[in-house]
Parts: sequence; C-alpha cells; structure tokens
Amino acid sequence: MTDLGHHSVVVIGAGFGGIGASIRLAEAGIEHVILEKAGDVGGTWWANRYPGCRCDVPSHLYSFSFALNPDWSDTYSLQPEIHRYLRRVADEYGVVERVRFNTEVTAARWDDGAKCWRIDTSAGPISADALISAHGFLSEPAVPHFPGIESFTGQVMHSAEWDPSYDVGGKRVGVIGTGASAVQLVPIVQRQAKQLYVFQRTAAWILPHRGRAIRPWERAAYRRVPALQRLVRQLVYLRNEFLILPALLHGKRLDLIRKMALDHLTAQVTDPQLREKLTPTFAPGCKRLTPTNDYLPAIAAANTELVTDGIKELRGDEIVTVDGVARRLDVLVLATGFRVTDNTFPARVVGRSGRTLREVWDDGSMGGYNGTTFAGFPNLFMLAGPNTGIGHTSLVYMIEAQLPYIVGALRHMRDNGVVALDVRPDVQAAYNEMIQRKLRLSVWNTGGCSSWYLDKLGRNSTIWPDYTFNFAKRLKRFDVESYYQEIAPSKARADLVYG
Repeated sequence: MTDLGHHSVVVIGAGFGGIGASIRLAEAGIEHVILEKAGDVGGTWWANRYPGCRCDVPSHLYSFSFALNPDWSDTYSLQPEIHRYLRRVADEYGVVERVRFNTEVTAARWDDGAKCWRIDTSAGPISADALISAHGFLSEPAVPHFPGIESFTGQVMHSAEWDPSYDVGGKRVGVIGTGASAVQLVPIVQRQAKQLYVFQRTAAWILPHRGRAIRPWERAAYRRVPALQRLVRQLVYLRNEFLILPALLHGKRLDLIRKMALDHLTAQVTDPQLREKLTPTFAPGCKRLTPTNDYLPAIAAANTELVTDGIKELRGDEIVTVDGVARRLDVLVLATGFRVTDNTFPARVVGRSGRTLREVWDDGSMGGYNGTTFAGFPNLFMLAGPNTGIGHTSLVYMIEAQLPYIVGALRHMRDNGVVALDVRPDVQAAYNEMIQRKLRLSVWNTGGCSSWYLDKLGRNSTIWPDYTFNFAKRLKRFDVESYYQEIAPSKARADLVYG
C-alpha cells in the first residue's frame, strides 16, 4: 500500500451524493478526491442488480436538477438505466477522473493537532482538511442469522448482492422479506422457478403502480424543449409534497390510501384466507408504501406458497419453520433490506474526543445538525445523513439541498483561514428536539409498525418531518454563527492548505 497524499477534501462514495458533491466542489474550485469501494460509480444503483430492480420514485424527480435526462424510457426507471445515467453524468462533468476505485475506507480519525482527517483505506493512508461522507445508508445489506445457515447446502444470496450468473429457472426458491426489493424480484422469480416460498414476517401495504412507458414523442419533446421536462418535474414534485406528505405527517388522513390498497388487494387476490395474510395490521405509510401490479398475483400463483410462520433453522437443503414444517430449497434469497440506523460506517469515524460517531449516537440517539454536521467531529459533512430521509419524494432533492451548505462552509474556511469548524452542541440539541417534536404525531412514529426508520432507542432518526422545500431553505445559507471556529495562525497557512 502507498500513501495517497493530502487533499483539501476527501469524499467517500461515488453514488448520487458523491457525484453531486464532486461537481459542486469542482465548480467552487475546491480540490478533492473521491474514494469508492466498488469498481464503478453508481453506489446503490451499481450494487443492486437483482431481477426487476427499479426506483419507486418517479423518473423525472430521480435525477439531478442540473442534469435532467430526457431519455428515460419509463416513468419509474429500472436499475440499469439509472446506473447508465449516473455514469454519463460522472463522465460529462469530469467526476470519474477524480475517483479512486476499489478503495474502501476502513477508518477515519480527526487529528486535532494537525487539524485534519487521517483516513485509512484498503489502498493506503490518505489525509484531508475536510471529509464529506456520501457512503449512503442503503449501502450495507442487513443479513439476518438463522441457525444452520452456514451449513445450508443450497445457494444463499442477498438481493443487494445478486449473482446475475445464477439461473433460478426450474429451481425451488425461498425469498425472505416482503419489502421493496422482494416486491420487485418476486414476480420475476415466480415466473421462472419451479416452486417459490415467500417467508413473510409483516405484510406490506401494496398500492397500484402508475408507471408507464414514456412515449418516443414525449422524449423528443423533452430533448427539444428542456423547459417542458422541468415543468413536468415540478408538477410531480408539487403533487407529492401537497397530496402525499400531509397524510403521512397526520396519520388520521390516510383513509384514502388504505382504501386504495385494500381495493387493489381484493381485485388481485380472490382467496379470502390468503388476502387476510396479506392485509397489514399497521397504518399505511408507517413503513414505506410499495407500488406494484405484479407482486400480489405472483403470491397468489399456483407455484407460490406464502409462509407466515417464523423461521426456526436451516437444515441441509431445508428451511424449517417454528411449526415444524420443512421445505426443500435450491436457493435462499435474503430480501431483508439494509442496515440503516445500525450502519457500521459510523463506527469507523473517530472524532475530537476519541470516541466514534457510533458510540456518540449509541449514548443518546442517532442525530446531527441539518442532517449534515456533528458536534465533536470538526470538518465532517455527511450527505443523506440522519433525518434527511423522506417517505414521499426523491432523496436526490435532499442531497442537492445539502450541497450549497457544505460548499458554503468550505468556502468560508478557505476565505477566512478557518482550520476547524465544529457545530455547537446546544444548536445541534435544539435542532434534534425540533425534529422529534414534529415527528411525534406522524404515521412513522404512531402507525404501529417496527421499521428501519426507528433506531434502537425507538427514536425516528431517519425521516425529515416537513416539506422538503423547507429543508432546502434551511440549508441555502451556511450559518457560521452555529459553529465554533478555529483560525489558522496566518492566512498563508490557509492558502497552503486549500491551494
């Protein structure tokens, strides 16, 4: 391994967040490098390649505002198309040349004497004046442990680590999970498999999918008149903000969504006993709403069995449920989502006090300031951090809202000889109190489900509980008054650091 040198900024991750950060940093003239553990850009849209993988956010919203894509083929895009879009943007804006691929960050420590971050990677050490984490909270698969799984004689795959060379045709397939990835892959697997078992712990609220192919004349119009696509994007955004979000914030307004889902279930599943198993017991929206027209018919198909008994163990080529029934499998698919609130990356980041970000969060709750900065961790910025998640619109909007704030902070440091910025603990505490107060009556907190929105202390450390344009408004200006600052001994020191 070789020393990778010193940089003004190190960005971790080359998904939407890392690509967007690199573009804005380059525009501001801030030198930086991106560390990416994979062999290509794209983040979750490079890693997730299971059959049927697609975005459940409308295509027109799921792109950078400064790089709209007039060539989307569907109103809800499939994974290969999203990855191609990200790769094209990264190429066109010169991002790829700033990425060090196959370089995983194993540790990052704040050096208070040198006022810089010292970062260990799989390719060697590197240091930076500032660190931007765009590692993504949907980057680490959640892999449950079942007794006997190590000795299971069949194939085991997580949906986020799908082996495209494996053919499920004619096989006996078990799928554990009923979240977004399961809902997308089950219909395709059901059509190919000899027998499909879907192991359900909790039923999901399934809504009709409104997606459709985008007509050639529409794509041609978007290419000729970009303003038309911007108008469509804005209309979709406003619909989500003013129709869907209010219902989620005030759980009593969800009757229309509940009726729509139940009507969809009744129309697609005729067996009353199966329908009962597929009817959730919690409020719609408590977990992410799932649109699909294919999942319920796949569950009702003759070669599918929905299993609601808990899993006891795996034994040889069998999976055994708590009722003692053993089912033979050739392949087990873990569609069990991601480690979001218990992601291991924060355990690799050590702040000013010598404690990791994970230790700090475990002592109180997972939180920060504006979902971006963290008391005791100077010059650390996080994209898509705590309480920036949304249940109704595009996370890309939230990432773009953070970028002016981060660039504003870095510009302030460069222009004023600041070597350390650290958000004030009282400011961070007041912000998190406000967030939790707004979440108190929301369906995410009161809907009666156990979801990845809640951390191990039961606090919602994931969702932004307001209109997203209010988040963008908050972060439009870097509020230096909310931070402690350390000034370089001389302006020459700052000039040297930032170049």
